[in-house]
Amino acid sequence: MSSTAPPSRLRRAVSPLELFFDLVFVFAVGQLAEHLHAELSWRGAAETTVMLVAVLSTWALTSFDATFLDVERPLTRRLVLLVMGLGLFMNAQIPHAFADRPWAFVVPLVAILLLTDITAAVTAPTPFLRHHYRRVTVWAAVSVPLWLFGAAADHGPRLTWWAAAAAVDMTGVWLAHPLPRDVLSSRNLVFDAEHMVERIRLFIILQLGETVLTIGTAISAAPVDAATVTAGLGVFVALVCLCGSYFRGGEDILARHVATTADPLLPVRHAVSGQYSTLAGLVALAVGAELAISHPTGHGSTAVGLLLFGGPILYVITQAWWYYTSTGQAWGTRLLACLACAIGGVAARWLPPLVSVLILDAILVVLVLVLEQVHRKVLVTMPVAEGT
Repeated sequence: MSSTAPPSRLRRAVSPLELFFDLVFVFAVGQLAEHLHAELSWRGAAETTVMLVAVLSTWALTSFDATFLDVERPLTRRLVLLVMGLGLFMNAQIPHAFADRPWAFVVPLVAILLLTDITAAVTAPTPFLRHHYRRVTVWAAVSVPLWLFGAAADHGPRLTWWAAAAAVDMTGVWLAHPLPRDVLSSRNLVFDAEHMVERIRLFIILQLGETVLTIGTAISAAPVDAATVTAGLGVFVALVCLCGSYFRGGEDILARHVATTADPLLPVRHAVSGQYSTLAGLVALAVGAELAISHPTGHGSTAVGLLLFGGPILYVITQAWWYYTSTGQAWGTRLLACLACAIGGVAARWLPPLVSVLILDAILVVLVLVLEQVHRKVLVTMPVAEGT
């Protein structure tokens, strides 16, 4: 069975529809942060994680569909628009999914999973892709009943059912939905990798932008005094540094590696898989920022330490993992920054939140300054794609 497809339409630019689609799913950042802030407990964190996985899995599946099936095809465009509508309704129910509206969250989620998988299994342009999406549909057939059983269950056991469903969906995305003796071999697959690199780049920017809006809402709700203003500016500096840790040369490494590797789909899959922890880190930071901004001179707490420092750790360690598995470079500095953040998170238990914010800023500013030099050195050693 051939794994190749006609090489036409490669390196297609990201369409306005795809960017519009991404906006619907970054809307979930604020919704997830709202749920975690309202349910600030280990169970609340678990519930937030389950819904985050549901959001990212539907985004990932639909984004790959739009690339493989060509979003310029009328059928694919209609599919993306339908998923947008369902996704908007699903994401709007995040604060209520574990309360009184489980079906309002699950029905659009299940519809997205089945629509994207079955449509691709029937309409993909090559037998190889249609076969792959039949594997994806088998995985959906396992997770969908778990989502439905969870919606029908009471609040207590619902988390167990949905956690199992989320684990199936996320594992499928991570492993490319294998079946026994039937695994995706992507080395010779013609795939618009550069297009997906740009999708990931824009999606990260939108996630960061939505986090800014969430933090801005917290600043708006807080009194205007020196401590609050300093805390708000400090959190903004931290977010700018997280942006700079990737966009000050890091994205060029990703693009260069994808353009020169023999299997461009593999690093793209890894980058998409990393969006789970990237989004989780931004949600945690947003909630930690809300706590710090609302009581900047109050007592320290375990919650502030876990969220304010744990969020950046998730964000940065995801980058470290990707650089280690792809280029083998530019990951050590990130791990050292994560270690420093872990120490800062422990200290935050006894420090006023404002002091914790300033410590976080110091760590991340140093990280960005060092990474700018590291990225430059890595790019010098990397091969350049032919024709560039």
